[in-house]
Amino acid sequence: MADSDVLTFPPVELAPDEELARVVRDAPIVRDAVRLADWTGVREVTGQGLLIDGDARAAVAELGLDAARLRLLWVVAVNGRLLDVTPGKSVRPGPGMTDPMEFWDGVVMDVLDRTEEGLTGSRVVDEHLTEILATIYSVREGMPMANLAGGILQAHEVGCGAQQSELRRLRMTLPGELAEAMALLEYCGLIELTGDLVRLTEPGVWAVRRDLLREGHDAPSLGEVVAFAGHTAGELIEAMLTGRASASAATLWLEHRAPEDAARELIKIASSGNAAQRGTAGTILEELGPEAEQAVREALSEPMMWRYAAAWLGVRDLDAPALGEGDGAWVAVDTLAALLYLGAPIDSVAHFDILGEDLLALVPEMGRVDHPDTLAVLEMLGRHHPDPLIAKTARKTAMKVRSRP
Repeated sequence: MADSDVLTFPPVELAPDEELARVVRDAPIVRDAVRLADWTGVREVTGQGLLIDGDARAAVAELGLDAARLRLLWVVAVNGRLLDVTPGKSVRPGPGMTDPMEFWDGVVMDVLDRTEEGLTGSRVVDEHLTEILATIYSVREGMPMANLAGGILQAHEVGCGAQQSELRRLRMTLPGELAEAMALLEYCGLIELTGDLVRLTEPGVWAVRRDLLREGHDAPSLGEVVAFAGHTAGELIEAMLTGRASASAATLWLEHRAPEDAARELIKIASSGNAAQRGTAGTILEELGPEAEQAVREALSEPMMWRYAAAWLGVRDLDAPALGEGDGAWVAVDTLAALLYLGAPIDSVAHFDILGEDLLALVPEMGRVDHPDTLAVLEMLGRHHPDPLIAKTARKTAMKVRSRP
C-alpha cells in the first residue's frame, strides 16, 4: 500500500548532464561564490569561520556584491570546498568544484537551509519555500505569480491556522514579498521569470527533483516512465505492484489513451484479477473524469467491480446505484485482501489503518459478505492485528465463516 505522505509529481525531461554542468557554472550565485573564493585567497577569519568585518566590507566593494547576500555566498563557497576554513585561524583555497552537479546539489541545500535564518526576508515565503518550489516543479509551462501567491495564502491558512487578520495583512504585503523572494531565487539560479510567469530553470528542475526524491516522493524523469506508455493495462499494473513503475507512469499511460478505452482495459483486469490488481486498477481509474462514464457504467454488471464503479460514478455526481453497509464491508475485505497478494510483512497496526474504519465493529459484518478472500482476511486479522480484542473478534468470526454451509 502506498504511503499517504508520498506525493506524486509528473515526469520531467532532464537536460543532459554536460549541459546542466555548463549552466550551473553560469548561475549568478555560483559565479559570485567562485569570485569570492578567488578574491579571498589566504587570510585570517573570525572564531565563527567568517571574514573579519574589514575584509567583508572590502569583498562587497571590490567585487560589487550585494552585502545582504555575502553570508550566503560564503556558506556556498565553504560548503562547496571552494575554500577551506579553520575557524579562529585562517581560510585558504579548497579543492574546488570537482563535480559540478554534486556542487550544485549542495548549493541548493545551502539555500534551502537558510530559510530558518530569514533567507528571503518574508517569514511566510521562507516557511513555505519547499512547497513553493514543488508547486512550480509540477507546472513546467510556468505559473503566474498571482496564482502562486494565492496558493501560499491557502497553504498558510490551512497548514498554519493563520487568523483572518493575518491573512488580510498578507493579501496586501505578500505580492511584494513574493517578488523579492523570486528575485533571490533567480539570482540563485533556481527559477526564471518571464513577465508574470515563474518557472524552474533546467538546473532548478534537476535540484528540486533530487530534493523531492530525498524526501521519498515519486518524482520520476520522463525517461524512467516513457516505456510504460506502450504497455497493456495488465503489464502496467504488474509493474506498479512489483515497484518497477510508479503512479506517475500510470498518468503518462492514461495520456496515451482515450479515456473510455483506458477505463475498459483497467476494468477488465480489475474484474478478473486479485484484490491487489483491483486496488491498483481502481487507483488509476480515479484519475479519469466523467468522459470515461460509459465504460465505468458498463462495469456495474461485473460482480467484482460494480461497487467500485458505483462509488466512482457517485463521487462525480453521476447517476449510480446506492451502496449499503454490506457493500462497505465487502470493499473492506477487498482492501485488506490486497495485503495478502502484495506479500508484504504485516507487523503493525499501520497496515490495517488503510480502512479508516472502526475494525472492531466492522469485523463481524465482514464475516457475512460473499467475497472469495473473506476467510483469509479474517485469519490474517486474527493472527496479525496488534489489538487483542480485534484479533479475538476476527478469530471468532472466522470460525463462524468456516462452519457456514
